[in-house]
Amino acid sequence: STTYRPVRRLVTAPSGYEGEGFPVRRAFAGVPMTELDPFIHLDQMGEVDYAPGEPKGTAWHPHRGFETVTYMIDGIMDHQDSTGGGGTITNGDTQWMTAGSGLLHIEAPPEHLVTSGGLFHGLQLWVNLPRVAKMSQPKYQDIRGSESALLTTPDGGALIRVIAGAVAGHQGPGST
Repeated sequence: STTYRPVRRLVTAPSGYEGEGFPVRRAFAGVPMTELDPFIHLDQMGEVDYAPGEPKGTAWHPHRGFETVTYMIDGIMDHQDSTGGGGTITNGDTQWMTAGSGLLHIEAPPEHLVTSGGLFHGLQLWVNLPRVAKMSQPKYQDIRGSESALLTTPDGGALIRVIAGAVAGHQGPGST
């Protein structure tokens, strides 16, 4: 069953840069982990319209004990990890990486985006793994936007893409 938590505070996500210098807004900055768990970070990447030569990514970096769920709203990004997982995600696609016992990971714009420039906008949610799963085998889920239901609220004011779990009888393809 669903347990609802009360709103404890409203915060403004500070702007900053990650990796080689792509813009992010970190929504949970300064919020105590006791109020967030199982969530660690929620980053808005972009929205930026890059000129040719401007797109940025990250260098290889380690992750362990959590998952990253990256959702591309607009644009394109390549992901690769040291276990052979990875791929390219674009408009409406999700890359779900379970770091588990640990891996190295890189996120980068594809060469054609660096050459041409273009729109880049996405979200990345970091999810803390339960203690029993912290040392699980790393895995990668490549979830295409076309595989997940796209729903709307009754008033048409919001779109909801079902990536994992179920909403209104629509099951998402992702495995939690």
